[in-house]
This record gives sequence, structure tokens and C-alpha cells, in this order.
Amino acid sequence: MKASEQIDQLIAGITDWRGKTFAGVRKAILAADPEILEEWKWMGSPVWSRDGMIAVANAHKGKVKLTFAHGAHLPDPDKLFNAGLEGNARRSIDFLEGDRIDEPALKNLVRAAIDYNRTKLKKNAPKGARAKTEKSGNT
Repeated sequence: MKASEQIDQLIAGITDWRGKTFAGVRKAILAADPEILEEWKWMGSPVWSRDGMIAVANAHKGKVKLTFAHGAHLPDPDKLFNAGLEGNARRSIDFLEGDRIDEPALKNLVRAAIDYNRTKLKKNAPKGARAKTEKSGNT
């Protein structure tokens, strides 16, 4: 079964407000960039990635949690992050019953995560490429 189908099933199985919130979060994430990949990891967690992990979501009792892998490194001008603020890497958004999803702000945060992933790839790639070239004697 594809990851997208597993996520569909997960959302369909959440029959209270969290299912609708989860679906809205997913919709906003996927709308941020057409090349975002949906994955199913860690025995049942939806993960979205593009050039590296963007975020993982889970429905907990009383909330839907969206955790950005590199959230501590992302600009958050709309102050969406409201959990995990003390960490050095991750930041989360806890959606509680009645919370509205700020789709434009969430899309911007997802795009910032993609930009961060790309920057991290570019920063790391030249070092590795140079090291391989130097080891092989090619310059």
C-alpha cells in the first residue's frame, strides 16, 4: 500500500475534529510544493519530505501535532510554532480543538523548510565532491 493510501486510512479512522484538522494540515503541506513526497515511517507516522524531511504529523489525545525536523532553523514570522520551543532542532505546532489552520502561513513555513533542506544539501555537497575528487587524484 502506498504511503498516501495509508495516510488516507489514518485520517478516515480519526472520526472527531482531529481527522478534519489532520486533513487540513496535509492539504496545506501538499499545496506548498508539488514535489513534496508523502512517506509512512516509524510504524504509522505520516512524513512529508523534499530534499530531506520537512515534517511529521500525529494525532494525539486532544491535539494534532505537526513537528518540523529543522524547525529551530526556520523563520517563523507568523508565530505558528507553539511547542518544542526549547529544542535545538525541532519545533512543533500543536493544533487544538477549535484552532484554525493558517494555510498561507503554514505553506510559507513548509517552503522555508524546503529551502533549508536545499541549503543544507548545497552546503554539504561541495565538501564531499571535493574530497572524492582529491582522493582520486582528479582536480
